[in-house]
Amino acid sequence: MSVGEWALIASVVFAGLWSGLLAMVTTVLHPMMKPMDGSDFARFLRAFLPTARKAPFNFIAVIGMIVAPLVALFALDTGSDPFLLTAVGLAFVLIGPLAVSNRMAEPLYDEMLSWDPARPPGGWEAGRRRYFTINWIRAGATWSAFGLFLAALVDRA
Repeated sequence: MSVGEWALIASVVFAGLWSGLLAMVTTVLHPMMKPMDGSDFARFLRAFLPTARKAPFNFIAVIGMIVAPLVALFALDTGSDPFLLTAVGLAFVLIGPLAVSNRMAEPLYDEMLSWDPARPPGGWEAGRRRYFTINWIRAGATWSAFGLFLAALVDRA
C-alpha cells in the first residue's frame, strides 16, 4: 500500500471520528438542550464546554483531518480524481472544523460561559440558535469531507 493510500485511510478515520462527534452533538445534545430554559442551558454549558474545549480528542482529530489529507495530496497524482476529491475534502475541513470553530464557535463559547445561570441575558435564545447553527455548519462540512475522503480512497483502491 502506498503512502497516499495510507494517508487517505487516515483522512477517512479522522474525519469519521469527528463526524461521529458532531452527529452526537447535533442529533443527541441539541434535542436535549432545546427545551432547556436559559438557566439550565447556561449551567449545562458551564459543565460541558470547559471539558469539551480542552479534550485531547478534539485536537488530535482536527490536526489529523488537516495533516493526513495534506500528506495524501503530496503523494497522489496531481489532477487525478482522488487528488481532486481530497483537495475539496481538505477545503471543507479548513472551512468547517477549523475556521468556523476558531472564528465563530470559540468567541460564542466565551460569551455563553460569561452568562450568569441565575440571570441569563435577554436574547439568550439567539445565542443558543447560533450555537446550534455553528454545530450544524461544522457537521455538514465534516460529513462532506468524510464522504469526499472516502470516495477518494475507494477510487484509489
